[in-house]
Amino acid sequence: MGKTLFDKIWDAHIVQTIEDGPTQLYIDRLYCHEVTSPQAFDTLRDKGIKPFRLERIVAMPDHNTPSDQQERIDDPVGRKQVETLKANCEEFGIKHFAMGTKDNGIIHVVGPEKALSLPGMTIVCGDSHTSTHGAVGAIAMGIGTSEVAQVLASQCILQSKPKTMRINIEGTLPEGTTAKDVALYIMAQMTTSGATGYAVEYAGSAVRSMSMEGRLTLSNLSIEMGSRAGLIAPDEITFEYLKGREYAPKGEDWDKAVEEWKRLRSDEDAVFDKEVTYRAEDIAPRITYGTNPGAGIAIDECIPTLEEIPEADRSQFLSMLEYMQFEPGQKLEGVPVDYCFLGACTNGRIEDFRAFASVVKGKKKADNVVAWLVPGSWLVRQQIIDEGIDKVLEEAGFELRLPSCSSCLAMNPDKVPAGKLSISTSNRNFVGRQGPGARTILASPLVVAASAITGVVTDPRKI
Repeated sequence: MGKTLFDKIWDAHIVQTIEDGPTQLYIDRLYCHEVTSPQAFDTLRDKGIKPFRLERIVAMPDHNTPSDQQERIDDPVGRKQVETLKANCEEFGIKHFAMGTKDNGIIHVVGPEKALSLPGMTIVCGDSHTSTHGAVGAIAMGIGTSEVAQVLASQCILQSKPKTMRINIEGTLPEGTTAKDVALYIMAQMTTSGATGYAVEYAGSAVRSMSMEGRLTLSNLSIEMGSRAGLIAPDEITFEYLKGREYAPKGEDWDKAVEEWKRLRSDEDAVFDKEVTYRAEDIAPRITYGTNPGAGIAIDECIPTLEEIPEADRSQFLSMLEYMQFEPGQKLEGVPVDYCFLGACTNGRIEDFRAFASVVKGKKKADNVVAWLVPGSWLVRQQIIDEGIDKVLEEAGFELRLPSCSSCLAMNPDKVPAGKLSISTSNRNFVGRQGPGARTILASPLVVAASAITGVVTDPRKI
């Protein structure tokens, strides 16, 4: 029986397997940010040990970074976290991309765009959306603080091997439908726990047709359905994206690497623990209506009625709607929005800004909308300027901000006020995620752009 892509990478990184226990897995890349790493460095200090392989570790702040200016962080907790990361990196000799420097940005945007994340790697970070890096054909997993300490100390981690699942998206995506809509559709079909205990490989003709940015978006949201990791087999699109980037192999080393990477795919006779297939033609632009990413509908559909919800789930359903100030059976298209956010490790890449600009070009931002347009890295911001996208945005009444996690989560100044409705390209719509009492609709850059122009939830196909 053949092997899955996940099995091939996992097996190649086994140091030892503990009988009736976890696997000791070698880790090729550890990313550290300011939120989950301080205690891990304290563990090293307490035990009197140093990081095992410095060249495998990269750190940068992103969660607390302001997007309006980066001379200071006013919040004392956030400032302390960023300062502590810098001090730890200086003490232990770790590569540190400091706030405000050209190398900085959201860790899950910077890693792939610098080719620090490569096919066949095992990649970890103390952040759930580490699954993003799986789009290059790697096993990428979020880990806890104690596990970060394990990797710092030994470049290994103890992990139980998950089951495998393949999700096939076959066909051609309709106009106006993006990778973000695909991810939201899968979550609505499978629920936010439907892939718990699995590592997911995305496959099928629609996935193979996606750009690298689209694949990164799809893998980013794997964690939102409970998956341990989300992989996509590397191909010519992957190689073209990575070639020539800062940390990619060069010259003959590049040619050798590509030959190795071409073997990173599931064998024809590989058997997955679970396999599902969806038709791309069934996926329309989508929005969420509840307080988890799986509570979503096509933008031209209505919220389910109470009768459409299983009796056991009705109490939670009504609780979500009460928080969101929506009603069963309500149509959300046309509902006024207060905030529009383009960015996050989900949709903060150059392709997302191109898409947003394609909708707003020649139009004007609605007066009732506060818009935060936040690139995922300084490289993305420079691309926006080089391509003249910043001028398109400025003429439409938008401001291009500085790289940051921004309004994805309420850990920096970009907080949505209580009761206000935000339509956002980020990955989570949990209660209070964008600010205490804030209400969040998740959507694609095209939907957010259309809504920013009209001031109401808007189907981009109608703009």
